[in-house]
Amino acid sequence: MLAYAEIHARSRHDPEGFWGEAAKAIDWIRPWDKVLDPSAKPAARWFVGGELNTCWNAIDRHVAAGNGGRVAVIYDSPVTGTVAKFTYAEMQGKIAAFAGLLAAKGVAKGDRVIVYMPMVPEALVAMLACARLGAIHSVVFGGFAANELAVRIDDCKPKAIVSASCGIEGAKTVAYKPLLDGAIAIARHKPDFCVILQRPQLACDLVAGRDIDWTQGVATARPADCVPVKATDPLYVLYTSGTTGQPKGVVRDNGGHAVALAYSMRTIYDTKPGEVFWAASDVGWVVGHSYICYAPLLAGCTTVLYEGKPVGTPDAGGFWRVIAEHGVATFFTAPTAFRAIRKEDPDGKLIAKYDLSKFRALFLAGERCDPATLDWATEKLKRPVVDHWWQTETGWPIAANALGIPTGTGAIFPIKPGSPTKPVPGWDVQVLGADGHPVPAGDIGAIVCRLPLPPGTFPTLWNAEQRYVDAYLAEYPGYYKTGDAGYIDADGYVYVMTRVDDVINVAGHRLSTGQMEEILASHRDVAECAVVGVADELKGQVPLGFVVLKSGVNRPDAEIVAEIVALVREKIGPVAFFKQAVIVKRLPKTRSGKILRGTMQKIADGQAYKPPATIDDPAILDEIRESLVPAGYAKAPA
Repeated sequence: MLAYAEIHARSRHDPEGFWGEAAKAIDWIRPWDKVLDPSAKPAARWFVGGELNTCWNAIDRHVAAGNGGRVAVIYDSPVTGTVAKFTYAEMQGKIAAFAGLLAAKGVAKGDRVIVYMPMVPEALVAMLACARLGAIHSVVFGGFAANELAVRIDDCKPKAIVSASCGIEGAKTVAYKPLLDGAIAIARHKPDFCVILQRPQLACDLVAGRDIDWTQGVATARPADCVPVKATDPLYVLYTSGTTGQPKGVVRDNGGHAVALAYSMRTIYDTKPGEVFWAASDVGWVVGHSYICYAPLLAGCTTVLYEGKPVGTPDAGGFWRVIAEHGVATFFTAPTAFRAIRKEDPDGKLIAKYDLSKFRALFLAGERCDPATLDWATEKLKRPVVDHWWQTETGWPIAANALGIPTGTGAIFPIKPGSPTKPVPGWDVQVLGADGHPVPAGDIGAIVCRLPLPPGTFPTLWNAEQRYVDAYLAEYPGYYKTGDAGYIDADGYVYVMTRVDDVINVAGHRLSTGQMEEILASHRDVAECAVVGVADELKGQVPLGFVVLKSGVNRPDAEIVAEIVALVREKIGPVAFFKQAVIVKRLPKTRSGKILRGTMQKIADGQAYKPPATIDDPAILDEIRESLVPAGYAKAPA
C-alpha cells in the first residue's frame, strides 16, 4: 500500500487519474466525458458529462446490494427521551414517499426547497428526497430569526419550504411555525407550499391552501424514483455569513461531492461500511450536511442524529452515553463542545461510567483546537484525537491526520498540538506573504490553496459569480483564499492560527491572537478563552484576553489574571504587549460553537454592533460589555 507522501504527490501531479480512480466507489448512470475541465469559469469542474443520483448512492444502492437491513440512522434525542433506529430499507421507503409528495406538488429537477428543521430524522428524509428528485435543498438552521430566513427565501426562491412545528433547545421548546410564517410574510418571494411536521411537544396551526401536514401528505403519496442529474448540477445551497451582512450561498455539486465524501470516509476517518459514525453537529451547518447526512450513508455506515447538547442533557457524560450505547467507532465534534465538557467535568470522572470499547478515534473541527483541549481529550480518552481543518466552502477536510492512509513510518503522523497535521490528498496548501509570494517555513501569512480545488468543494456562489471571484480568487491569482492565517513548519505540518482579520498589528509587529489563546488555555484554571485586538492610540492595537474559569475555581480574579499576563510575557515576550484580561462567565458563540471575536472586539472598542443572526444567546453580549467597563473598555453605548 502506498504511503501518504506518494499518494499526496500523485493527487497533485495527476489529479485526473487520482480522482478518476476514487470515483469508481460511486455508481454512475452515465460515465463522465472529462474528469476535470480546468477551463470552466469561474472555477474548474469535475466529472463533466457524468450523470448520477446522490440519493441512490447514499441509500438505494445499499438496499440493492442486499444491505437493506443494515441500520442507516440512529436518532438519539435526550431532550425528548427518544431513541429510534431506521434501516436503509426503511429510509428508502420514507425518502421515496416524501419525494413523491414533493413531486406531486410540482417540485422537479433544479427547483429549490428550503429545509427549516430541528434535529429529527425527517430532516435527513427531506434532504435526501430533494436529492432523489434532483431538486436543490437549502437547509436553514432551525430557529433562525424570521428576517434571516426571509433573506434566504428571497435569495434562493424556493418552490417549497419544509419545516416542523417546533424545535427543542435543551429544556426550552422553540416554536418554529411563527418564525416561518413571519419570514414568508416579510419575503418578496412566496413559496408555492409548505410541508409541516407536527411534533407532539408543540403542535401548530396550518395555513389553509398553503401548508400540508407531513404525516397526512406522505400517507397518500406515490413513491418517487431517483432522477438522473449531471455531476455538475447543484445538490444544495448552504448559506454562510458574509462580511457585507448578505449571506453567501455556497453551491455544492452532485458528482464531486459524492466522490470526495466517500473518499474521505475511507481515508481520513477510516470508518468502514456497517460501522457507526457520529458527527455531533446540526444539519443546518456544513458538518451536518457532509458528515451527518451524506458521507456516512455514501460509505454504507450508520450515522447518529443527536438532538441534545454536550452538557446539560442531562450532564457532561451525554456524549459518552451515546458512544457506549450505540457502539460509535468514530466521533466528530467541535473543540468548543469538549471545552464545555472539560469545564463541567475537569477530571473526566463521567467517562469511566461508560463502555467505550468500540470507540477508536475522536475528530475535532469547527474552530481552532487549542493544545490544552487536545491534551485533555487525549489523556482522558486514551485514543487518537485528530484536530482537522476545513470550511463551509470546502465541504470536506483540507488538512488532517488521515487515519486511513499509512504515513510510511507508522499508522498515523505524530500529533503536534495546535496543528491539524498535513494537507489531505487533493489539497495543495501554501502560505503567502503580503506580496503574494510563499513565506519561509514557520512564518505567519495567509493560508491559500492552489487551484484547481479538489472535487467536493464549491464551484461558485448562488447567483453571485462575481462575488465568488472577488471574495475567494482575486486577491491571490491561482489560489483559493481561505481567509485563515497561519504557517507551515519544516515538517510540512499546517498551523491555522486565526482568521486573517484576527492577526493584530502591535506597534508594527504582526501577532497571532490564536497563539496567545493557546497560552491562556494552558493555564490550569482556564476552561475557555479568547483574545481580540483592541484599539490603542500608541500601539495601534493591543491584545485583550477573555477567560472563562473551570468549575470549582475560587481564587481571586486579579491573581489569576496576573498569572495569565505573566505567562504570555514568558512565552511570547514583551512584544505581545499583553497586559489585560477579564474573567467572564461565558463567551458569546454561534450555535455551531464559533466564538464571536469580531463582535467582542467591537464591544471593547465601544463601537456599534449588531448581534449576528447565528448567535446562541444575545444576552451574553450584555454580560461581556458589563465585564469590560471596570477595565476601562466599552465606554460608548452599544
